[in-house]
Amino acid sequence: MPSFHTLSATTIDGRPFSFEQLKGHKVLIVNTASECGYTPQYAELQELYATHKDKGLVVLGFPSNDFGGQEPGAEADIATFCSKNYGVTFPMMSKVRTTGADQHPVYRWLTRSDANGVLDAEVKWNFHKFLIDEQGVLQKELPSSVSPLDPAVLAWVED
Repeated sequence: MPSFHTLSATTIDGRPFSFEQLKGHKVLIVNTASECGYTPQYAELQELYATHKDKGLVVLGFPSNDFGGQEPGAEADIATFCSKNYGVTFPMMSKVRTTGADQHPVYRWLTRSDANGVLDAEVKWNFHKFLIDEQGVLQKELPSSVSPLDPAVLAWVED
C-alpha cells in the first residue's frame, strides 16, 4: 500500500510537488472549480489556511473539470482567477481528473481503501474535501456542502 507521503503532483505553474514535504502537517485536499456554486469556498479555504498555516495546516487545491465543465480554463487562467478574486496563497496543483479511468494517482489514493487503508470514497462534485493527519493517514472525507470553516473541520485542524 503506497504511503500518502510517497505521492506527488505538479503545481499549477508546472513544478513537481513531493508530498514528502507534508510529513508532520495536517493536509486538507480539495478539488476546485472556478465556475461552480461552491466557488466562494475559495475564500473560506484561504481563511482557514491563513489562520492555521503557522500551526502546520496545508491546504492543497486540485482544479478539476470533471463536474459540469466548471473548470474550463488553463492553469494560468485558474491561477489568475484564484489570486485576483480570492487572494489564494495556499498551494494549487495543475488541473487533474478526480474520477474515472484517468483519475490522478492522488485521487486514486484518496478514494480507494485498498490504497489508503481507511475508506472508499466517491468524489461527487467540486469542492469535495479530504483530511489527512500529520502521519499521512486519511482521517475523513467531507462533501462539497461542508464549509472549510465548519466546526468539525476547525475542531480537526485545532486538535
